[in-house]
Parts: sequence; structure tokens; C-alpha cells
Amino acid sequence: MRIVIAPDKFAGTLTAVEAAEAVATGWRDVHPGADTRTVPLSDGGPGFVEVLHAAIGGRLLGCEVTGPLGAPVRADVLLDGDTAYVESALACGLHLVPAADRDPARTTTRGVGELIARAVEAGARTVVVGMGGSSTNDGGAGMLAALGAGPADRLAAGGGALAGLEAADTAPALRAVEGVRLIAATDVDNPLLGEHGASAVFGPQKGADPGAVRALDAALADFADATDPEGTLRAAPGAGAAGGLGYGLLVLGGTVESGVARVLEAVGLDSLAAGADLVVTGEGSFDFQSLRGKLPHGVARTAARHGVPCVVTAGAVSADPDEAAKAGVTAAYSLVESAGSTEAAMARSAEELRALAAAIARAWPRVDRAGRGD
Repeated sequence: MRIVIAPDKFAGTLTAVEAAEAVATGWRDVHPGADTRTVPLSDGGPGFVEVLHAAIGGRLLGCEVTGPLGAPVRADVLLDGDTAYVESALACGLHLVPAADRDPARTTTRGVGELIARAVEAGARTVVVGMGGSSTNDGGAGMLAALGAGPADRLAAGGGALAGLEAADTAPALRAVEGVRLIAATDVDNPLLGEHGASAVFGPQKGADPGAVRALDAALADFADATDPEGTLRAAPGAGAAGGLGYGLLVLGGTVESGVARVLEAVGLDSLAAGADLVVTGEGSFDFQSLRGKLPHGVARTAARHGVPCVVTAGAVSADPDEAAKAGVTAAYSLVESAGSTEAAMARSAEELRALAAAIARAWPRVDRAGRGD
């Protein structure tokens, strides 16, 4: 059998690379002669640069940039010809902020702007910014400040500092990226403001309570009034991605593209799936959102185009089986269920995922779409 193993990260426990290797090892434990092709994936969030580097090669440019709370952090830019790939989570990711210090009114995207500047200095004419997993809610203001926009002291001080902002000069930032194509790689379609915007939807997971959410949304509205007087960019799908970083890239003339589609194309999943007997994907939680354009959905649809079954392994499974089947998912397996508890699944993620993969290998192909042996 030829098995293509193409998971996303299992947030909080395994990187996509680790997850892919755990599944491959478990499968080979049962079928030593199986041809297992590991293809770690990312939707633009954490792991974006690592996954693309493994798939397409290129050169890593090591940088030291401003982290979300102002302290320096290390981050790589991937250079492939005149295209650069930037992972925003490396500069402003939630994982960089201790739980006790999480406050999206203070965190900044300044480091993302510094990475873009380094990419342009290195000769990039296209910069793809992978977005997801951010700790920020500043509408990309910090990113703009790093590229020369002002007032820098307000723009780079976090989302809370944008409250009452009456004017902003983005012309220097526009000059800094003149002639450069900017792409926001994300599958989030939220606008910047309102009940479906960056603050309301993503602020709570970054440490914002209901009062802070309202204050941040109002501050982003002030920022948008200062930078988008016609009111068109703030409503664009994807403007709310990564705490509004998508909006900041739109201000610079950027476009929003599917992070999943870009990564799947880069790794050549279509051709790999065409020659496979089975495709295995996975993520931390396979739920209703997974079937709305997230990475497992893209993988399953790719497999389905070639008539190849697709299995999902996930920390937890709550997606409707009928809806999953319509998306091309043959079966979905829960790591929590196979491990016996959430605690066991979290504490021994790699070992438990390897064991789950071995169990699937023993049963395959005698399973129904709910993941049960016949």
C-alpha cells in the first residue's frame, strides 16, 4: 500500500512534522512494507515556514525581531527565488506569551513588519504572510509601524493604544513595499470589526474578557477610521485574520488567499494523492469548523478527486459524520477515545497517535465512515 500522511499540527501537543512521523511509524509497525509518504501541512499558522521549507527547499534567513511583548525573538524567513514566506506566529504567536501575561491590548505585530522588511531587503518581490495562532489584536498597526508608518509610538504599542487615534501616516510603509506583492495566507474570512470581527471572535482566546473585547473593537474602529476612511477594507473577508493583521496587509495593497490551497499546491498533494491507496490527515480538533475550508477539508477533497479514501486522526472528533462524508472523509478517529482520556492523549500524544495509527492499519480497509471495524 501507498499511504500519504498529511496532517496539520495537533495544537498544544504535536507539530505537523511530529504528527506525520507518529502516524507513519504506527502504520509501519503493522505493515513494515508499506510505502508511507509523510507530508506535514499548515494552513498558514504555526509551522507554515517549516512545512514549506521541507516541501520546496529554499533558503532560511535567520532574523531577530520584536516579539509580541517587545522582547526580541528569533524567526526565519523562507526565501525561494524572488518569493519569501513569512510566518506571523514566529513573531507574534500566542505561544510566545506566558498565559499569565496574555493581553491583546498590549501585544504587537511589529515583528511581522520587521520580517517583511528583511524579506524585501533580501530581494523578495512577493511576500506571502502565513497567518494564524497570533497573540495580537492590533489590526496590523505594529507591522505598519515597523515599515515606517506613524505615529510609531501609538501604532506599535498594541491594540489598546489605538483608542482615540485620529490620524495615521501610512505613506512611508507603502513606499517600503512599493513593487512588492503582499499576500495574506489564511482561511479565516472574518472582517475586522463587529460581532464576527477580530476582537469578538478571537480576542477571548488571547486573554480578552468581554469588556476588553468591546474596548478593542472600538480601538480598531478608530484605527480603521484613520487608515481606511472609505470604509471598504475593514469589511473585506480576511481583514480580521490574526487579530486584524489581514487588515494591515490590505492597507498596504495586499490580497487575501487561501493558506490551505497555497500549501497544498506547494507540497504537490494532488499528484501524491493520485497515486495513493489511502490518505491520512489530522489536527487537534476535528469539528464543524474543520469542514468549512480548514486543512483536513482541503486534504479530503483532494483525495476525493482521485477516488482515494481519506482518514482523519484528531485529538477530539465532533464533526457530523454525514457532513464529513460529503467532504470526502471516509472515517474519523479520536485520540482521546483511543487513549482513554484527555489527560492521557495530551501527556503521551506521540505514543498514543502511533498506537491509534497502528490500530487503524490493522482494521483497514474494513472500516465504515464512522471509524469502526466491520
